[in-house]
Amino acid sequence: MEKYLNKHSSLISFLFIPVIYFWDPSWLSFFGVQPYWPLFWLLPWSMIHGSIDGLFVGLCIGLVLDSISQESSFTQIPGLILCGIWFGKLNLSSKVIIGHFRYGFICSIASFICGSIYFSQILIKNFSENSISFYLPSIRNIFAEVFITGLFAPLLCSLLFDLFKRSKGRYKIISFKKN
Repeated sequence: MEKYLNKHSSLISFLFIPVIYFWDPSWLSFFGVQPYWPLFWLLPWSMIHGSIDGLFVGLCIGLVLDSISQESSFTQIPGLILCGIWFGKLNLSSKVIIGHFRYGFICSIASFICGSIYFSQILIKNFSENSISFYLPSIRNIFAEVFITGLFAPLLCSLLFDLFKRSKGRYKIISFKKN
């Protein structure tokens, strides 16, 4: 059983993303806003496996979250794809060394990017209907999400990074690189 869990750890942890995303534990919120959970998984996985796989997995995470989301007119896919590509550029062989607390900074920036892209979709669709003051609480929510994501990222990303690094080569969801 332990070999199976080690071999399939990235796939098993991938399945927990929608569960945690929609579980929405209130005791982990800041101003009623949860961290952007998919980034905690996407950052270490893309760093280990690269930009191409980060793009593909960002697309997969976005498709899964959008397909089970109630709001079907807005998508999380563009932000997750951009973050997957960016995180893949921070791979282990680059000269940029990602320290424990830099995970928080990187996830905060990525959360701001994803939140801003999602907010832009809402703003573009509904701009003529409401004044800009109607959208001010959304801007507060973006910054609250940035803060709480950056707060939890060092702990969760470092744990997942160690887990994925141990299982690298044993199993990947999909690989586009030739061996």
